[in-house]
Amino acid sequence: MNYWLVKTEPETWSWDDQVKHGRTDWDGVRNHQAANNLKAMKKGDLVLFYHSGDEKRIVGLVKVGREHQPDPSDPTGKFVMVEMLTAGPVETPLSLAEIKADKRLQHLMLVRHSRLSVMPIDQKAWEIICEKTGLAP
Repeated sequence: MNYWLVKTEPETWSWDDQVKHGRTDWDGVRNHQAANNLKAMKKGDLVLFYHSGDEKRIVGLVKVGREHQPDPSDPTGKFVMVEMLTAGPVETPLSLAEIKADKRLQHLMLVRHSRLSVMPIDQKAWEIICEKTGLAP
């Protein structure tokens, strides 16, 4: 199993939207590196749900329900989407400031390449984040 983090503007698609619908097609990604990360996701992979914008914090957990498919919102046919299923909220949201303050998490793309919207999370960082948010690793 692999671990990931996806970022969304809460005004566009919030954690509340995700919970209400139970699933979504994670589409609209137009960065090639982020799109390659979507392509690497496998069914059952766990994904941290991150509110960007003013909030800048991890607020929930989703899992990959269906691997990448063509993104119908992309007229070029180059980009993909992935189905995300709601897994549950975090007990304690984790802010970007808290992540940056933890030296063990300094290597994360969230810290080093903050504009990337879909990124991998390594096993050790996943365990640390789970501990901080109250998720079971």
